[in-house]
Amino acid sequence: MLDTVFLTNELLPALNRGLLVSLALIIPSASLGFAGGVLLGCARAFGPLWLRRLGDAYTALIRGVPLAVQLMMIYYALPKLGIFFPPFGAAMTSFILCTAAYQSEYVRGALLSIRQGQIRAAQALGFSTLQTITWIIIPQAARRALPGCGNEIVYLIKYSSLAYLVTCMELMGEGKVIASDTFRFTEVFLAVGAYYLAMVTLASLLLRRLEDRFHIPGFGMH
Repeated sequence: MLDTVFLTNELLPALNRGLLVSLALIIPSASLGFAGGVLLGCARAFGPLWLRRLGDAYTALIRGVPLAVQLMMIYYALPKLGIFFPPFGAAMTSFILCTAAYQSEYVRGALLSIRQGQIRAAQALGFSTLQTITWIIIPQAARRALPGCGNEIVYLIKYSSLAYLVTCMELMGEGKVIASDTFRFTEVFLAVGAYYLAMVTLASLLLRRLEDRFHIPGFGMH
């Protein structure tokens, strides 16, 4: 039987407190990670050779190393080099760097999907390379990349639960503390799972509406 006193007096206040921290991590990380992914994707698609190689190496490194390891490196290893991050800052920095790498893959693929004929036509009309990328390629590529970029935001919501590894007490961290103190693991983690499911569902609905708003008629299945 559900203990309503435990639910209302202990569990929900703790999880709501953790939820606010989670949202404070997710929203800026998603926004800055997307912006970084766009810049990185453009550099990897149209930059000079050295910049493309550097972007590819960064992306391969971030995608190849588990996020938990990245968190540990930023929070525990960088202080050995004199670089210190508080728990919240370490978690957000790691999420931004990771999200930017993955977002750049979607952006790069979308940029390269634009037909070369459009680029040559723009250049024939006197557009510079920067103008062509800014006004011809990016607006189309942004729409094509939107589904993949939206999926990455959903992933970010879920792997934000790793922030507790660096003592950042977000939703998962608060749930873990309550479960350890009360030994009510089933109730606590069912509730934590429900919170994450609600966030993912809401984000998916919003992203779906955004995709519908910017959908390109005749491009792909809808």
